[in-house]
Amino acid sequence: MSTRRRVLLAAAGLSACAVLAAALLAAPAGGFGSWFGSDAPSPAEEQVSAAPGPSASATPSAAASPSAQPVGTCARPAGPAPVVKISEVKLSTAATGYGREGDTEPLPMAIAERPAGGSWLAWLGTDKRVYLGRLDCDDKLVGTPTSFAGIDLQDVHADRTGGVVLLTRPGKCGSGKLCGGSSSPCNTMHMIRFDDLGRQVWERQVTNLSGSRTGYDDGARFVWWYQHHGRLATDGKNYAAYFGVAITVRNGDCVDIHEGDRMQVVDANGKPVPGHRDAFEVGCSHSWTTRIVWDPRTSHYAMVCATDNACRIAQPDPYRTVAAGTCDGSLFGGDLVLAATRGYWTAWSQGGTVRLERFTTGKADLTVKTGARSSHPHLVSYGTGRMLLAWASGSSMAAQVYDSGTGKTVGAKFTVNARDHDYQAFKAYSDGSAAYPAAGGSSRSIRIARVLPLS
Repeated sequence: MSTRRRVLLAAAGLSACAVLAAALLAAPAGGFGSWFGSDAPSPAEEQVSAAPGPSASATPSAAASPSAQPVGTCARPAGPAPVVKISEVKLSTAATGYGREGDTEPLPMAIAERPAGGSWLAWLGTDKRVYLGRLDCDDKLVGTPTSFAGIDLQDVHADRTGGVVLLTRPGKCGSGKLCGGSSSPCNTMHMIRFDDLGRQVWERQVTNLSGSRTGYDDGARFVWWYQHHGRLATDGKNYAAYFGVAITVRNGDCVDIHEGDRMQVVDANGKPVPGHRDAFEVGCSHSWTTRIVWDPRTSHYAMVCATDNACRIAQPDPYRTVAAGTCDGSLFGGDLVLAATRGYWTAWSQGGTVRLERFTTGKADLTVKTGARSSHPHLVSYGTGRMLLAWASGSSMAAQVYDSGTGKTVGAKFTVNARDHDYQAFKAYSDGSAAYPAAGGSSRSIRIARVLPLS
């Protein structure tokens, strides 16, 4: 291991999370920046590491049935002002509830556009399985959902022949000696490739545990209990996963466990793309709210994180500050979208104040003070040249459309009658709409909130 890497991981001075038990109860909603120490200025530039190979195709618990509805791009009606359509999806199995909505807790549900029409809806069951169902253009469930072994759902993304779901599975900590603190489960992160019927094609671990490397071995990259959520993006050929990761580092005759984030790119056959220019073993540290988008204009994946390294919203590997913040426990990174012509917009909050930042590489060149009061904003592309900001407002959500070039508001603020979750995401659709999966009226239903296209 390089001296640079040792500096990165040792600087925080955390001995296997000696405050694990207390932190489980006291971790701030916006991240751990209020009590984690600051890391060194920049991480080592390591690329995709070897990971266990993809498994043979597994048989899902049930095969999805073809939809009776003809497939094709959904042409939802556009109007002069945003219209919200709420659909209730009835499930045959219970979905995991919201809980305390913390960044250390399981993520209940995610949604993605199916290019042939409709959506893929993923949800975390209460039986240690992640379910995947197909929705038609009216956001109604068609066919029989499939399921995959998984203890936590992260994200789902779709393409014309299927898609990928990102999820967490149990791993092994092994017998390595901790320098301090209490033991915790050592889990693994996986991409699961599915076909257009929802059946598994391959799986790929994007952490690096194996039969010869467990969580408490030097060099392990795994998923621990904290700061572990992730997102997917695709360039149309490969898939990228950007997620929080635990980092094991030898310290004499014992090991310390640190935290950062990791980005890995996997090809269409489930194999890691060696030496991918955007991938890294560790980027931001300590890191939370990892966000990623593919930019076809630059042919690069763009990413931002919230980090207690100088307490900021930053681009990883190498660090570049987008917006300066404070490690007071309220620093939170929202979502990342393409700006109208070049660069990106990200939403973030500090002390309950929501801002939008436009940037290309490094410091933002435009800041919009939105006036929204929220600790966890959401941002999504919304048709051509627009983006949608949403945030919790009582038992529902409030939303505002913005111009994705100038950052100016478009129309008036409106209500989305669905329950917010701090870490779930709106997803953009090619017809100009945006959809959000939310808790339904019971544990056996999910509410899809769709903001119809704007003319």
